[in-house]
Amino acid sequence: MNSPAESDSSEAPVCSAKGCRAPAVWVLAWNNPKLHTPERRKTWLACDEHREHLSSFLGMRGFLKDVVELAEWQRRSTPDR
Repeated sequence: MNSPAESDSSEAPVCSAKGCRAPAVWVLAWNNPKLHTPERRKTWLACDEHREHLSSFLGMRGFLKDVVELAEWQRRSTPDR
C-alpha cells in the first residue's frame, strides 16, 4: 500500500480493513520493532467504522505509534512551497 502522502490524487484513499472500500479518514502509523528501525513508520488507512478495530489490532502487538486524521497527516507530509 502507498502511504497516504504518495497516493495518486485522482484516487481517493480507502480504508485498509479487509474488504472495506470506504473513504479513509484516519492514518494509523505503526512499526514492528523486530523488523523496523524506531523512527520508521508504516501506515494503514482507516474509515471511521474500522479505526478502533485496526488500532486495537496494532496496539495489542505493541506496533501502534500514532493515529492522525488523514488531512492532518497529508499537511505534515507536504513540504512547504
